[in-house]
Amino acid sequence: MAIKKKFPYKAAFVACNGGCRAGECKYGCMGCGACVDACRFGAITLNGYGVAEADEEKCIGCGMCARACTQGIIRVLQSACNIAVKCSNRDKGAEARRQCEVSCIGCGICERACTAGAIRVKDNCAVIDEERCLSCGMCAVKCPRGAIRDLRGILTPKD
Repeated sequence: MAIKKKFPYKAAFVACNGGCRAGECKYGCMGCGACVDACRFGAITLNGYGVAEADEEKCIGCGMCARACTQGIIRVLQSACNIAVKCSNRDKGAEARRQCEVSCIGCGICERACTAGAIRVKDNCAVIDEERCLSCGMCAVKCPRGAIRDLRGILTPKD
């Protein structure tokens, strides 16, 4: 059942895309299910790769899943910002590339593409400042690894 919401609203977001498939990334979702158990609304599930996913339709943005996440990769985001980094890997480029086929490698192309100055590479991983982001999607379009996504599925494929 979908929850009726007024825009802008908050919803959970999992900063992992499951691209490692083999579980080599020590920063990504471990598939422990703590977030699933913590969500009283059934908004968090584990997908076919064993990675947590949030259903924005069911999520009320309470943050219980984020508090339960042992990896600290679930955040509550404003719905007005449709661009997000689906990675939490902090390893340097070559190591991140080896671990996951769609990890952020900290190359900085997204920083240079962002006209609003809303994205920075911190600890080898892109971070978006929601307050500054215009949701133009240039960072997502330019990301060579596909780690930055347009959650609407307009500029990049939807998960």
